[in-house]
Amino acid sequence: DKKFDGFKREIFPLYYVCMTQYDKTIENVDIAYRAETYANTLGEYLSKNGLKQLRIAETEKYAHVTFFFNGGVEAPNKNEDRILIQSPKVATYDMQPEMSANEVCERVLFEIDSDKYDVIILNFANPDMVGHTGVFDAAKKAVETVDGCLGKIYNKIMEKGGQLIVTADHGNAEKMVDYETKAPFTAHTTNAVPFILIGAGDVKLREKGRLSNIAPTMLDIMGLKIPDEMTEKSLIEK
Repeated sequence: DKKFDGFKREIFPLYYVCMTQYDKTIENVDIAYRAETYANTLGEYLSKNGLKQLRIAETEKYAHVTFFFNGGVEAPNKNEDRILIQSPKVATYDMQPEMSANEVCERVLFEIDSDKYDVIILNFANPDMVGHTGVFDAAKKAVETVDGCLGKIYNKIMEKGGQLIVTADHGNAEKMVDYETKAPFTAHTTNAVPFILIGAGDVKLREKGRLSNIAPTMLDIMGLKIPDEMTEKSLIEK
């Protein structure tokens, strides 16, 4: 920094590289990995095709179904509505493992009944957030709560003749004990996650899919062309 005058110093010919751009105000450094921008994310592509979508989650996972889901873009797409359900005010979520799942569920059921949306993206926070506490009984209650909510949503979607996908981007609550140390395990896991497709007819899914297969699969069951930016294929075998 040529403007620095805090004390006298020697000048060394340093070449400073940041791994990422931590702050745009930092001058005289190069960036090894600049932030990527994404075109035709799922939400953007649905919007371009004139479809109406809803994103809904409680506080702990609201950013995941909005900002992160849209590729780091804060502003919603056209015809994209958002609903935030407040997470409970507790010190740790093992104290209330149900969190706000039931409230999220009831609002989703209401919105499905409204026939307003073509796509609803929702996130249940419980298995992750309660899993992080390392309290087994609380994690069990969290999973039971989400299971009950999913059952209600499944019944409503089948009543409406829609399709349902149940999936995740990582594990947590399925491993609550470190088998080597016997201590509570509180981190994410790298286990395979489920991809459950219901209501799409008699279809067969390919094995060993990746997260990047999910959006193409959604577009496939909706009868939409997969954009060039999505380099992976649908999981539905033709």
